[in-house]
Amino acid sequence: MSILLELRGVEKRYDNGTLALERVDLAVNQHEFVSLLGPSGCGKSTALKMIAGLSPVTAGSIDWAGTKGDHAKDISFVFQEPTLMPWAKVFDNAWLPLRLKGVSRSLAKPKVDAVLEKVGLAQFANVYPRELSGGMKMRVSIARAMVTEPRLLLMDEPFAALDEMTRFRLNNDTLALWQAQRFTTIFVTHSVYESVYLSNRIIVMAARPGRIIADIAVGEPYPRTDSFRNTPRYAELCVKVSQALQKAGDHHE
Repeated sequence: MSILLELRGVEKRYDNGTLALERVDLAVNQHEFVSLLGPSGCGKSTALKMIAGLSPVTAGSIDWAGTKGDHAKDISFVFQEPTLMPWAKVFDNAWLPLRLKGVSRSLAKPKVDAVLEKVGLAQFANVYPRELSGGMKMRVSIARAMVTEPRLLLMDEPFAALDEMTRFRLNNDTLALWQAQRFTTIFVTHSVYESVYLSNRIIVMAARPGRIIADIAVGEPYPRTDSFRNTPRYAELCVKVSQALQKAGDHHE
């Protein structure tokens, strides 16, 4: 597998002196699905924001394979909240990233329609966000992230606020999109079960200061279906990851 980007000795220290991340080394391969898992305050979201260029690195570097410069155009970000424009219909919310790049509505329409189809919202293009459920709002957020065909999709606990059935469905939809479009995904979660279900690799982090304490390969084939959750291998991996997470909790300083 070829590397897409690499964090080398990355640290984040805030102005008040708090060290949020310490000496993080991580290589992410092209087309990988990597989950960052750890207790609150371990710097998972901070790492994601630094990769996205939304927060500066205090020390170390984040390098993309073979190329220097600004990679903002290669990255899409799905936040914890859907952050939709309430005054705009679903189509216009999904069109927004292309619109910001100067792509007209008529030129963008085939792409927006296609991506709404992929997330199961084709019939809701002319609906306002207030008329949608929480899961549907998150689908719009994912559609908006996918419309630019990113090389790297960053997801910051996007399903944390949803009920379990909706979460399971969106896990499956996310994997289907990831397989179809071959982008790389870095996914932040608090859930051991979600991380094992989705990922090629799970990076377990300890808090204060945030650092990587385990890199666990899942190594199960895709596509994964709900039946994977009932296999002995899934249970075994959940135990392994839970134990690493328990250690992460014991690493507090």
